[in-house]
Amino acid sequence: MKNTIEKALQKQKEAKATKQSEIVEEKLEDTVQSNVSEDSKVTIEKPSPSELEPPAETIVAEEKELTNTKSPLDEFVIDFARLDKNGHISLNGERKQINEEYREIKRKLLANAFGSLAKTLHNPNIIMVSSSRPSEGKTFTATNLAMSIASEQDKTVLLVDADVLKPNVLNTLGLERRKGLMEYLTGDVDDISDVLYPTNIDKLKIIPAGKSHHLSTELLASQKMHDTVNEFANRYPDRIVIFDTPPLIGINESAILANFAGQAVVVVEEGKAKIGDIKMSVERLNPEMAIGFVVNKSVHNDTDGSGYYGYYYSERSE
Repeated sequence: MKNTIEKALQKQKEAKATKQSEIVEEKLEDTVQSNVSEDSKVTIEKPSPSELEPPAETIVAEEKELTNTKSPLDEFVIDFARLDKNGHISLNGERKQINEEYREIKRKLLANAFGSLAKTLHNPNIIMVSSSRPSEGKTFTATNLAMSIASEQDKTVLLVDADVLKPNVLNTLGLERRKGLMEYLTGDVDDISDVLYPTNIDKLKIIPAGKSHHLSTELLASQKMHDTVNEFANRYPDRIVIFDTPPLIGINESAILANFAGQAVVVVEEGKAKIGDIKMSVERLNPEMAIGFVVNKSVHNDTDGSGYYGYYYSERSE
């Protein structure tokens, strides 16, 4: 009996010890799991509002960069087929008589601009195209010259509509009106590049005349205009600048523009222009200029006896 009780007590002690051991093990496991859980947690600290904001210097720099970045101007798209139909030189590769005539005309002008004579001229790469009276074809001549020179392999052309009283360059080329030279001179636009438009002729850019202004004479005679022309003449050594100017007789703006150019092309309509008008026109030009004449609408006889309108160029004889 005694042995039986002792055995039962012994079993209770063993059971109690086993249970305590299991409790200790469970506590140890809980502690380990708790430690692992704590160690495996990723702490994400939220930045303060001040840390989210870039430094003030960075903001100022970015603002300046955005302010100084100008979007490119939309190019003028010239309709070559329309020009061809209206009698201009062909830009589609067709060999026309008028193309050959303007090749001959431009060759002499380029020789004056970049040849030995250039050293004796002021701004030899700036060419003004004018006429004695209106409607003799000066704008037609200026635009054809510009497009013909733009086909040269090593020359670029800037065509400026400086006939601010009756601008006709955009109309002749079939282009929409935009801001131009007058807006720049009056300060409506900040920089001349704001009105210097590219075209779909790779080496030709255009500055339109812009809006008319009652002080156009004074604006063209301003220091701002003088500085702009000097930049045109000297910034790019391969550039020809063509100014389509008002007629020479009775218009003050033409006499002012004549002081900027190194060469003048006077367009004369055959059968219409008077000798007295031509002489008066030459007298209004700078005597130091290289002056040439383009006879417009002159009738030539072809080998088959047919006639056609053409152009020829001659320089003033001393």
